[in-house]
Amino acid sequence: MHKCSNKISKNHAMIVMEDLKISNMSKSAKGNKDNPGKNVKAKSGLNEAILDQGWYEFRRQLTYKQQWRGGDVVLAPAKNTSITCLDKNCGYISKANRKEQSCFKCEKCGYTENADYVGAVNVLRAGLARLACGDIENNSFQAQESAKVVAKPLL
Repeated sequence: MHKCSNKISKNHAMIVMEDLKISNMSKSAKGNKDNPGKNVKAKSGLNEAILDQGWYEFRRQLTYKQQWRGGDVVLAPAKNTSITCLDKNCGYISKANRKEQSCFKCEKCGYTENADYVGAVNVLRAGLARLACGDIENNSFQAQESAKVVAKPLL
């Protein structure tokens, strides 16, 4: 994680990241006695995989390394990034656009592309829009110097 975050930080003055709520993504599915959870075992495995990857720690490392180098970290809201059409004349948002994990196909205009590519471009667009609006405030992570980090929702 250190090597990767260091390399990214050295080679990029600005990093746009999806503002994922890791704690919400890894909540327990057990439920309670009266209302037991569904797919508890599968959710437990997913939670373990998310936490093992260290997404939050990677974000933290990128942020403080950017601070040291005077770069920016922009946090883009995660809402609809993987289901919004990239076609400049469309922009249709629907869960039906993402019927498969790896393939994006717009139900409205027929635009097709790799789903990861669509998500990455939408995250970048949201981050750049946030920068253009001047919606930047100091990051909540503790570091030697403050860095410009977007943390407010766009709405």
